[in-house]
Amino acid sequence: MTLAIVLLAAGQGTRMNSRYQKILHQVGGKPMVQHVFEAAAQVADLPPVLVVGPGADGVRALLGDQAVYVVQAEQSGTGHATMMAEAALKGQATQVIVTYGDMPLLRAKTLRRLATMQAETMAPITMLTVMGDPASSFGRVVRSEDGSVREIVEVAEARKRPNSESLLNTREQNVGVYCFDADFLWANIHALPARQARSGTEYYLTDLIDTAVRQYRRVAAVITDDPDEGLGAGTRAELVAVEKAFRRRANAHWLAHGVTLIDPDSTYIDPDVQIGQDTVIWPNSYLQGNTAVGADCIIGPNTILRDAQVGDGSRVEMAMVVKATVAAGTAVPPFSVIGER
Repeated sequence: MTLAIVLLAAGQGTRMNSRYQKILHQVGGKPMVQHVFEAAAQVADLPPVLVVGPGADGVRALLGDQAVYVVQAEQSGTGHATMMAEAALKGQATQVIVTYGDMPLLRAKTLRRLATMQAETMAPITMLTVMGDPASSFGRVVRSEDGSVREIVEVAEARKRPNSESLLNTREQNVGVYCFDADFLWANIHALPARQARSGTEYYLTDLIDTAVRQYRRVAAVITDDPDEGLGAGTRAELVAVEKAFRRRANAHWLAHGVTLIDPDSTYIDPDVQIGQDTVIWPNSYLQGNTAVGADCIIGPNTILRDAQVGDGSRVEMAMVVKATVAAGTAVPPFSVIGER
């Protein structure tokens, strides 16, 4: 099996009311697209393919030649965006995962799990689902008696159906991450029905589920064990929710690995930070970038470490260390600024 991953990254995110593309907004110290790209790169056998819109200079500058770029000149839906990747991937991969560039909490192990199930079941589509809240805007997953996925019902459609209350209360919901058998994907994607949307005609990737069912083929689903993986951000308010979820995950990791956080809600730790055992971090502390903190340290309160190296047994309280090294056993005086300002 050869796995390719396509990241849909053409949307401008106009609801952000920003000069910058949505996926370039940061959570956890990195642009959203960088998080999901790094997860994809860990799993894919080929360089991840980014479907971008015209003028995606920011994304290209961020990821450089690590990615393959294809352009979706017109925003005509997820199915149309995936079609743009066909020339780059057809005949190159046996499996194709398609997901969004604004899902920074999606993990490499989940992508790997999705690909493994698709390979084992030989299903034309294996999709990621989440056990969500009835208020969610995600499409509802309807399963057949044999456990396979029968259809995805979007919220607007669910409200029109006679069993609308039951559908809307369905907890299993579509995250928007799919692993396709490549031959099935490229053989059927150009037959997607045209749907009328506010911006014109669009083609939706979810319609491939109906295609598979009509062909009497089984659609499989993997339920994520971390509901936060399904979070994306199309507005700044949603960006806040994603940021909080990211911090919860990071802090839970360090609490499980021998680090004391006096108040996790006011502690901010970026994903590339390393912290030694039995270090204690006090409130209002920010560990950013490529910071490394040794064992048995006291950090904070009210401290910023940015790309800093702090040796074992050091104490850094009410201070700022930027691109500098604090030797082991050092007590940094309060209100100090060490390194770049």
